[in-house]
Amino acid sequence: MQALNEAIEITSDCKYRRTFHSDRGWAYQMKAYSRVLESNRIFQSMSRKGNCIDNSPMENFFGIMKQEMYYGMVYYSYEELKNSIEKYIKYYNEKRIKEKLGWMSPVEYRLSLSAA
Repeated sequence: MQALNEAIEITSDCKYRRTFHSDRGWAYQMKAYSRVLESNRIFQSMSRKGNCIDNSPMENFFGIMKQEMYYGMVYYSYEELKNSIEKYIKYYNEKRIKEKLGWMSPVEYRLSLSAA
């Protein structure tokens, strides 16, 4: 619940609809978790049972992240790993360009849509 509350606070100024995506594991089954999401107007998205395609965007992201910043690296503490992940997410969203986004980063692409 602490991680959820931190994520809610960090994204509280988001002008887009916030979505929490999970499989049908513990987050799906925990009523307190669902109530917190609902009370903060966060859409809860769940994969259909036995359908891995529903989660493909996140699986793709985690695969890329592991290739680009995890495999072959040694992290000596939780804090070191956490900081590395945070830096990578910032890089991925703000600097890493993608052909499918017209050679823009995800943030640049989203801003270009709102400017149009």
